[in-house]
Amino acid sequence: GDNISTDGIMPAGSKVLPYRSNIPAISKFVFEQIDPGFADRATEKQPGAVIGGENYGQGSSREHAALAPRYLGIRLKIVKSFARIHKANLVNFGILPLVFKDPADYDLLQQGEKLLIPNIRTMIVRGATVIPVEAGGRTFLTILDVSDRQRRELLAGGTLNYVRTAGKWEDAPHGCL
Repeated sequence: GDNISTDGIMPAGSKVLPYRSNIPAISKFVFEQIDPGFADRATEKQPGAVIGGENYGQGSSREHAALAPRYLGIRLKIVKSFARIHKANLVNFGILPLVFKDPADYDLLQQGEKLLIPNIRTMIVRGATVIPVEAGGRTFLTILDVSDRQRRELLAGGTLNYVRTAGKWEDAPHGCL
């Protein structure tokens, strides 16, 4: 939906706080308030994607709202619009942030539907900004609006991998885009 906060993605509070530095443990709480079965489904079906509405990731700059979904196997988020800091955090953790070119396409997707993006790595390398996504026998368009450096970070699987490989995304570990 719209206005999903970073607290809705990765809750805070006394229930979660004791696990703050234990990524496997806190990941079990991802979307707990919105969709209690999310963490188990994400773990079982990875790699996965999250579909969201307007102003996705608004609120705090909580990095765990990107880190914990990445741990669960989320590699892609497609939304109507991102909150700026959350979008940057997604790139930092190697999650591809796409925006629906036509926001009405949001209503055509169903939970559990398989998404396919042929040649995504090549498109990112070549600087594509319009990324076609296939789902349910149809294709819809998304926008990738990131800097050249963020493209290299995504190709490396996130900022830490990018820095570790001295900016050579070609040397990045497997499991990246």
